[in-house]
Amino acid sequence: MSLPDWNARYSASEFAYGTEPNSFLKQHADLLLDPVLSIAEGEGRNAVYLASQGWQVHAVDNSSVGLAKAAKLAADRNVVITTEVADLQTFAPEPNAYGGVVSIYAHLSSSIRARLYPLLVQTMKPGGILILEAYAENQRGRGTGGPSDPDLLLTCGKVERDLIGLETMLLQETEREVLEGKFHTGMASVIQYIGKKSS
Repeated sequence: MSLPDWNARYSASEFAYGTEPNSFLKQHADLLLDPVLSIAEGEGRNAVYLASQGWQVHAVDNSSVGLAKAAKLAADRNVVITTEVADLQTFAPEPNAYGGVVSIYAHLSSSIRARLYPLLVQTMKPGGILILEAYAENQRGRGTGGPSDPDLLLTCGKVERDLIGLETMLLQETEREVLEGKFHTGMASVIQYIGKKSS
């Protein structure tokens, strides 16, 4: 199954996933170091939250419409973020550039993960932190959010295979209620991961 047309999804005046940050990210954000790279940022809810807490945030997404809303949300909340329209199939962040990387519901194919995840590790500075939450394969069929293609969903094993070079601080599959706009609503099976790059 193909992914949504993100420009179309974000073209409505309402925010598809709300304007409040992801709760897992909010719970662990104090681990992050400056600056922070947020991939598949969409309409900016997580980047704007982090900026409001004092981080320098660079938000990357393939949707120009989503990032325009992110910039407006930042302005409305009197914070500054930088944005970059980029396809994660080809996106290549600069090595040793970020103290934190955030991946919240960035559902990527196995081929994209195999290329991108090592680059995310390389872009992290020593001691940097990566925070990830995504729907698990067990989320299929629930109707509360996420793609139906299992290749786009995660397991703990996939994370361990694809995110090499970080010390695992947390890796779990858990059930939790996700309340993030109209597309992520209800009990869900999610993968949560926090990794640290050695100093």
